[in-house]
Amino acid sequence: MLLRSRIARAAIALTSLAALAACGDKEAGSAAPAAAPTVGQPSPTVSAAATPEENPEVIEAPVTPLPKPTVAKTQRRVQIYSGPSDVSLPPAPNMGRGSNIVQLNGTASADIGTYVADGRGMTLYRFDKDTAKPSKSNCNGDCAKTWPPLLIKSPGQIYPSGINPQLVGYVERADGTCQVTIAGWPVYLFSKDTKPGDIKGQGVGGTWFAINPTGGKTKPLPEVVDVPTPAAAR
Repeated sequence: MLLRSRIARAAIALTSLAALAACGDKEAGSAAPAAAPTVGQPSPTVSAAATPEENPEVIEAPVTPLPKPTVAKTQRRVQIYSGPSDVSLPPAPNMGRGSNIVQLNGTASADIGTYVADGRGMTLYRFDKDTAKPSKSNCNGDCAKTWPPLLIKSPGQIYPSGINPQLVGYVERADGTCQVTIAGWPVYLFSKDTKPGDIKGQGVGGTWFAINPTGGKTKPLPEVVDVPTPAAAR
């Protein structure tokens, strides 16, 4: 009788083990079993991309928020801020149309030095026949079709980056619109510039130059030297 009891308990135990094995296979699905570690291989290292939750030793660098711009200058109903906005702003509209928000960005160029671009990255120019003291634009009519003025609508906001905000303002044009100025010089776009970084207006007529962050003229484009082709290479 004792023997039968032991045999029965052994049979139940075997059945339970088989059931556990079947549950394990079901939970694992079709996943391949983990490979046994190979002797002599280095222990796995923590990936540099591991998150702090995966690796408590990874320390995230603190994110420094952009400083909130403050109003540095007010010209009637136009506010000029101390720097770029801390939120994304829409780019400037297409040429010849004003906007209530204007961005000015100091932009580096290997060819002409640092110049100022608008929110779309389009080069801004100054005209030698204008005046800065007092600010006055002398480009109207057909001239303004080729060289559209950068206009600010009122009430407006101007966000300069890389430009002293105290140098930024606007001047009223002959048609009543308001044109952005840098150090008193009215600034323009060039109709033949079609993409950000174009400087096709540089030096046109000896009077048009990309404007620099202090209102001055950027340096002329380097001259292209035409080197004659040797006769043997023709």
